[in-house]
Amino acid sequence: MNTIPLTFSEHQISRMEIGGQINTSQELLNISVVLLNSNGSHLRMQTLENLVSCGFKNVISVEPNSDSFNLEEMTTHFPSVKFIIPQEACTDGDLINMCMAETDSKWVIVLRDQLYIPQNFFTKNLFENITKSDSYCIVPRFSTSNGESVVITIEPQAFRGKFKFVPSMTVSDLMPTLMPKDYMAIYNREKFILLGGFDYTIKNPYWQNADLALRSWLWGEKTEISTRLSIQYINEPELPDVRADLGYLRFYLKNLVPNYKVDHAEISNLAFLPFLFRSSCGIFESLSQFKDAKKWVEKCRYRFKIDAQYLIENWGKIK
Repeated sequence: MNTIPLTFSEHQISRMEIGGQINTSQELLNISVVLLNSNGSHLRMQTLENLVSCGFKNVISVEPNSDSFNLEEMTTHFPSVKFIIPQEACTDGDLINMCMAETDSKWVIVLRDQLYIPQNFFTKNLFENITKSDSYCIVPRFSTSNGESVVITIEPQAFRGKFKFVPSMTVSDLMPTLMPKDYMAIYNREKFILLGGFDYTIKNPYWQNADLALRSWLWGEKTEISTRLSIQYINEPELPDVRADLGYLRFYLKNLVPNYKVDHAEISNLAFLPFLFRSSCGIFESLSQFKDAKKWVEKCRYRFKIDAQYLIENWGKIK
């Protein structure tokens, strides 16, 4: 596994870009949209039409490959949309990092083509209302294709000494949540960059998303829910892969092992043996992972404002 990155742009993705002509409209919002596409949706043209009509500063559509559904037709029909086709295998977090460098808007909303995007789903008044708190991350409400609510409230708890992500059906406007669902949220771009973005070396999407989400809380930022924005899935949302793989180990070392001391965080050498017993990946690989995380925490030590234990004990009280 590669060395833990310190900045959001350490991994430069080989890609092809098409379109993205400058939109000269005076009604543009200071927010861009990133649409992550899978294998194509029968609503693609309609979705892009509706996104363009909202007045986003930039519309970026990330395609799975150059043979994507109707790509040539779409680039002709939507000259203001920037279509990006990666030329190498990438994680979703890596793709989002890339898109953050493609715009200079204050806010970026990340969506997927599994969502139904109707006309006028995002307006100027809505934008001003849900971003006035200036939080790092704003999570919309989601519902299934049958209209059932999707769980978006996640709380940190400890169970038998282990950190747990605990879902809750409780939802209210401005309520804190530990992490966005499947990366989809409105991000404050400047804060995203200062946090270092998604760790491209974590390949498991769930742990990559959880890594940045928990890091943002430990570094003094906040993720909250907005009940004003609600979006429906076209198909049923997929269940995440939460297995404790190498991605989990990196997440664990970066976020759960550091202890906060006075004005900084640190990883004690005494934490290695408990990690070794937990990792089950051999002493040499465990030692390499531990040293890498310890070095990363040392470089970022003054960015930490709290540790995971404090977050659990004071959840809902942190301002």
